[in-house]
Amino acid sequence: MHTLYRLPLLLLLLFASTAAMAQKITYSEPEKDDYKSTEFEIIGKVAGNILVYKTDRGDYVVSVYDNTMQLKERVKLDFLPRKVISMDFVAYPDKVLMIYQFQRKDAVFSFCATMSPDAKFSEAPILIDSTRIGIYSKENKVYSVEVSEDKNRIMVYKINQDNENNNVFYTFLYDSAMALVNNSRLSMPMQKKQFLSNFNLTNTGDFIFNKLERTSNRDYVISGSLVVKRSLVDSFETSQMAFKAQLLDEVKMKLDNNKQTALVTAFYYKQKRGNVEGLYLYKYDYGNYKTLYEKSQVFPDDLKANARGESSTNAAFNDYFIRKIINTANGGFLLTAESFSTSSRYQPWNRWNYMYGSPYSGMYAPYYYSPYSSMYYNPYYWNNSQGLRYHYDNVAVLSFDDEGNMQWNNFVHKSQFDDNADLYLSYLMVNVGSELRFLYNELDRRNYMLTDVSLAPGGKVNRMPTLRNLDKGFTWMPRYGKQISGRTVVIPCIYRNYICFAKIDF
Repeated sequence: MHTLYRLPLLLLLLFASTAAMAQKITYSEPEKDDYKSTEFEIIGKVAGNILVYKTDRGDYVVSVYDNTMQLKERVKLDFLPRKVISMDFVAYPDKVLMIYQFQRKDAVFSFCATMSPDAKFSEAPILIDSTRIGIYSKENKVYSVEVSEDKNRIMVYKINQDNENNNVFYTFLYDSAMALVNNSRLSMPMQKKQFLSNFNLTNTGDFIFNKLERTSNRDYVISGSLVVKRSLVDSFETSQMAFKAQLLDEVKMKLDNNKQTALVTAFYYKQKRGNVEGLYLYKYDYGNYKTLYEKSQVFPDDLKANARGESSTNAAFNDYFIRKIINTANGGFLLTAESFSTSSRYQPWNRWNYMYGSPYSGMYAPYYYSPYSSMYYNPYYWNNSQGLRYHYDNVAVLSFDDEGNMQWNNFVHKSQFDDNADLYLSYLMVNVGSELRFLYNELDRRNYMLTDVSLAPGGKVNRMPTLRNLDKGFTWMPRYGKQISGRTVVIPCIYRNYICFAKIDF
């Protein structure tokens, strides 16, 4: 009898040991200058070091952590000007390219500096371009940066809007060594209600984006096209999209470099201030210059019923926003969308208010709408909404095949809210290859507890065991985290009003 029980018990112990070792959390020590008000960006893992960029009141530093999140060095970037307008990082296995812009008197300058794995700079920064904008110009963000998926092509560009009927593009295409591949100057005719969105760079250096037209009140997109500028050609190719009678908002694009395709997708409506009916899909083969398909995927009633939360079935997707599009090996894709809304005693938030910003003359800073940006943490922006309650609820996961047909759908069910700020809400999605992991906070006795949910390739959702080594003194900010390798993420935390960072190895 004893022998019969020993084998199952041994197997249980082995499984328990495997589950316990499935993940590991390592915390950094809070640094005395890293207050909650410190802005930061997680650069990534470079030659074994984990680099984090931080700025506070004109001081710029890079903290260098080892693999156990012990601080090796805190490097001050003394050569940067006092007021940097923007900063972009491109991390490689052995270096980081730091592309930044700043204003001096009546001109904006774009530079690139090469950082070593220990955050040192052995060579002087190189000048990319400069632009005179006038001392009293309110909009001084002139340059934008796009990086290809394999990081072998980098484009720095600016778009001049001095004439509302014409946009002038200046593009500077570089390789990973910051050697100039091509620079161009070309024009694009524009109409008053048109705008540009979804800027992407392919692995071959082709520049792809959308040219869209919205209604007079800026609530919806009513027509549009996909535009391609080939890497060595000074002209635009345009493929028109036929929306028919559909109204779109929050148009997003995803490239598949392996298949050389561009997918454009958005929620669509049948009428103004109506309900989300489904998903608009447009797929273009930019390698062979042809449209593969253009269709609408109507959301069935059972999908809406699972998505609706406290809404009616017809209005189930009205609060959902597209968060991520993931290519699959068979040419299809996964799409995640999160339910987001706010409430106030004064005025409820809705997705149509200032959906696409306001156009202005001067230099155009490319931008597409999203309720938040997950890459860069700015506490001054997210803590200025007194009397406002944020709600982040269910995440819909929709799977499509290579012809744009829905295969399956499921939901990560959650209910999150907070008053005046939403720093600890929403989620981080981690692709560990065999599955997707969703990390988000849940309230547990008035404290946030980091929760781990897995999504298998077939769509099955599983709640994972509580993460090991969760310290109650740390409050996590999942959506500002970053995946730095195949099975490792770094997520910022607040500890006694200080910013610190935690590494999770799955």
